Amino acid sequence: MSEESGEDEPLSPSFEERLKAARSRQGLDAPPPLTGRDTGDMGGMSPWGIGLRVGIELVSALVVAVAIGYGLDRLFGTKPILMAVFVLLGGAAGVLNVWRLFAPRPTRDRKVEDGGR
Repeated sequence: MSEESGEDEPLSPSFEERLKAARSRQGLDAPPPLTGRDTGDMGGMSPWGIGLRVGIELVSALVVAVAIGYGLDRLFGTKPILMAVFVLLGGAAGVLNVWRLFAPRPTRDRKVEDGGR
C-alpha cells in the first residue's frame, strides 16, 4: 500500500498503536491492584490492630483446644491427660496461625520466571 503512494507510513495505524489500544481495552496496561498481603503492610492495619489480631489468634486456638481436651477427658474419663495434650496442640496451632500471618507471600511474578510451573 505505501509503495504505491511513495510514503513511508502506512494508511492504517501501526502495529504498536493497535497493540496499545487493544491492551488498554482489555485493561492490561494498568498494573494489577496490590492487595494488603502483597504490599507487606498487613493490609493497612495499625500496630494495635496487628497486636490484637495476634492475641486473638493465640487465645482462640487455645480456647478451642482446651474445650476439645476437656470434652474428650469427660467423655473417656481421663481427666488431665487429653486436656494437656490438646493445650500443647492448641498452642502450636496458635503459633502456626501467627507464623502464617507474618510469613512472606510468594509473588505472582515467580510463575513467570519459572516458566508457568
